[in-house]
Order: sequence, then C-alpha cells, then structure tokens
Amino acid sequence: MRTTVLAAMVFALITGTAWAKLPAPPPMTDEQKKAAEETKLKQAEAAKKENDLLAKYQDKAADNYKKGQGKAKGPALAKAKK
Repeated sequence: MRTTVLAAMVFALITGTAWAKLPAPPPMTDEQKKAAEETKLKQAEAAKKENDLLAKYQDKAADNYKKGQGKAKGPALAKAKK
C-alpha cells in the first residue's frame, strides 16, 4: 500500500514539473499558415469523398440484404414444411 501511494506521488510530481517546463510553440509564419490551410482543405475533401463512398456501399449492402431476405424465406420455409 505504501509503495503504491509513494509511486503515485512521485509520478504526479515528475509529470507536473515536466509539463511546467514545456515552452510555448513559436508563432507560425505565413508560409506555415498557408501550408496548414491547404492540408486542412485536402483532409476535408478526402473525408467528404470517404463519407460518400461509405454511404454508397452501405446502401449497396442494405439492398443486398433486402434482396437476400426475400429469397431466403421462400426455400427455407418450403424445406421446413416437408
């Protein structure tokens, strides 16, 4: 019990001092801001494209499921009645 409490206290002390010593990031230059904005736009386009494809394939999977449900019930019931 003592070692657990002692270890927790040491860990808290070390992490607290480590966070206190981190310097603030330097301000971004105009070139960096422009590059970050371009990257953000590319990521947004990729996410939109990915979401469109996901919706397309989800619809396709739902259609296949619906088609399969109608066909599976007919023969399965016929075999069960025999």
